[in-house]
Amino acid sequence: MGIILTPIDRVDSISKEDFINNYLKPRKPLVIRKATKNWPALKKWTFDYLKETVGDQMVPLYDSSKADPSKPINASAAEMKFGDYIDLIQKQPTDLRIFLFDPIKHAPKLLKDYRSPTDLMGGFLDKYPNMFFGGAGSITFLHYDIDLAHIFHTHFNGRKHVILFDNKWKERLYQIPFATYALEDYDIEKPDYSKFPALDGVEGYEIILEHGDTLFMPTGYWHWMKYLDGSFSISLRAWDSSWAIKAKSLYNLTIQRKFDDIMKKNFKSRYMDWKERLAVKRAGKALAAGEPRL
Repeated sequence: MGIILTPIDRVDSISKEDFINNYLKPRKPLVIRKATKNWPALKKWTFDYLKETVGDQMVPLYDSSKADPSKPINASAAEMKFGDYIDLIQKQPTDLRIFLFDPIKHAPKLLKDYRSPTDLMGGFLDKYPNMFFGGAGSITFLHYDIDLAHIFHTHFNGRKHVILFDNKWKERLYQIPFATYALEDYDIEKPDYSKFPALDGVEGYEIILEHGDTLFMPTGYWHWMKYLDGSFSISLRAWDSSWAIKAKSLYNLTIQRKFDDIMKKNFKSRYMDWKERLAVKRAGKALAAGEPRL
């Protein structure tokens, strides 16, 4: 059987009523092709333009190596000038990515180049949204966002392969305890089901994002992303209306994160090994119980 992936619905545009009833409330992902049609960024944000704007900024770079248990979850692998990194990803494949870089903070004029989709919903969070850059072949490991926001993820200047899973599959995805990411020992594109049997039968969604596409990812959705070309994205985030989800977000950002950091600092690989064993145990238990119950 394997992992069962369904194409994400695609529309050119959508009314607020249809979006809320068919995607926001049922927590279903969607790609809106022309959500950016009135964005100056659609034509303006080229690699050369961004280099001219923030090229001298030093940026942290991340690779696809397994996380070091002695370091924070977002510890970088290297640093480079932003302009040099842009040159790199235009010339050749690389697994180096820029994660959670805010060029708009360094160049506030970029604020004028995009629009939050307030015609679809409210609750948007960031004045300075995050941008993500990757070289061809670079991969964002399977995780969900710790703040549990709804995400409108718009891609530029290339293609990106995206796989999504509803949060109800978290145990079967081998979620690491006290964290929001999965066991990093399997390849989600070609998993070894003999080693990771809980993945067999998991249901998700799949899409190839192209320039100007906007992906709506509902709160808590697991996402894995692979840059097929050197390219970049911007994520606009919005709160869910549920106070229970807001409370869970606050817990994740404070108590859970602090506890995990303390344990990693004090117990390092012993703590990480225990978490990985527990992830495998929970996945096996969920599989045996037929969870999630659909």
